[in-house]
Amino acid sequence: MPATRDLYLARHGQADPTTANLTDTGRHQADLLGRRLSRSEPHTLRHGPSPRTTQTAHQALTHLTGLTATPAPEADDHIPHLPTRDELPPRHAEQILAFTSHLPPRDHAPHLAARVLERLTGPVPGQVPRREVLITHAYVISHLLAHAMDAPPWRWISTPVANAALTLIRYRPHAPAAVIVLNDTAHLPEPLRWSDQSTWRP
Repeated sequence: MPATRDLYLARHGQADPTTANLTDTGRHQADLLGRRLSRSEPHTLRHGPSPRTTQTAHQALTHLTGLTATPAPEADDHIPHLPTRDELPPRHAEQILAFTSHLPPRDHAPHLAARVLERLTGPVPGQVPRREVLITHAYVISHLLAHAMDAPPWRWISTPVANAALTLIRYRPHAPAAVIVLNDTAHLPEPLRWSDQSTWRP
């Protein structure tokens, strides 16, 4: 019989748009995220392969005894789904399509989006519940949230995610996925919350 998976999702800390490395603010966010995650005693820590997710994971890891940081290629930054006009509510279609028209087509990676769902969602095999951490990107977290809520695939667009914010999705056997925590920044002081408001979505 499968067991419950608690999937802790965190976006990377603030990054320099030129170098893609964490800023001083981003490193501070990552450190505080690690302290927060240590209270949950996770069993695994995965991260996307980009510099900003890798650096966030290794900074958080300093507070997570006994874990290693494992790269997860499917958690790289990507656009999970590009909607057509027919998928969208008419009253919001123009705004959403204007947003997606500025996204780089090369970043559209439905194969990665499918692999994330295949590898990281649902209950885990065996009888022992698991607490898993994934440090990734905003679009990936939004995609996982839309899937957990059985929302249309385009709904990833309408869920902004803060740097180093914590989201928890619980996958129980024989029950719908449950969003337990969403975009929680309680571990961050006020100046470190929503450090990238200029990148908010429609």
